[in-house]
Amino acid sequence: MGKPVSLNRFRKQKARAEEKARADNNAAVHVLSKAQRELAKAKREQKNRLLDGVIRQDDSLKVSSKYRRNCK
Repeated sequence: MGKPVSLNRFRKQKARAEEKARADNNAAVHVLSKAQRELAKAKREQKNRLLDGVIRQDDSLKVSSKYRRNCK
């Protein structure tokens, strides 16, 4: 007869392997290339610049404090 074996160890190893496989799959599905990340960042910055030009407070025509400082 062989040595006693801890089944918990094998269960944990299997769980780790499954978790790693799931993480690898998620990384492959959700990762963006550098060019895609830069394009998304550029679009986000362009949208923010556009929105900065039309900032309104409380649906009124008040100018935001950011722009009031520059109007002195």
